[in-house]
Amino acid sequence: QVQLAESGGGLVQAGGSLRLSCATSRGTLRRLTMGWFRQAPGKEREFVTGIRWTDGRTDYADSVKGRFTISRDNGKNTVYLQMNSLKPEDTAAYYCAADYLCPMSTQCEYSYWGQGTQVTVSS
Repeated sequence: QVQLAESGGGLVQAGGSLRLSCATSRGTLRRLTMGWFRQAPGKEREFVTGIRWTDGRTDYADSVKGRFTISRDNGKNTVYLQMNSLKPEDTAAYYCAADYLCPMSTQCEYSYWGQGTQVTVSS
């Protein structure tokens, strides 16, 4: 019932910025804890950041703290990932994920996934 669609990926120079969007099914976002994940070739998928459904608590992987910001707009049914000071090691396919009523974004059993959007950071 929950459909996710990422957009906003592309090619950017190191040090640049990019904003990803994740559109969710209408009327569902307020009860969804959302997460952003990424996967680079040859690497396992890793948690990047998440936002809790109840109070908007955010969590970040150490590798992106201070550079990335997750936010949501319930009215637009959209979650965003603002990425600043991008590094070549940020290059990956980025996925958004959702889990109903999950209390901790880092520990959710995410049931819904988008198809991903590619982010490539050139040096």
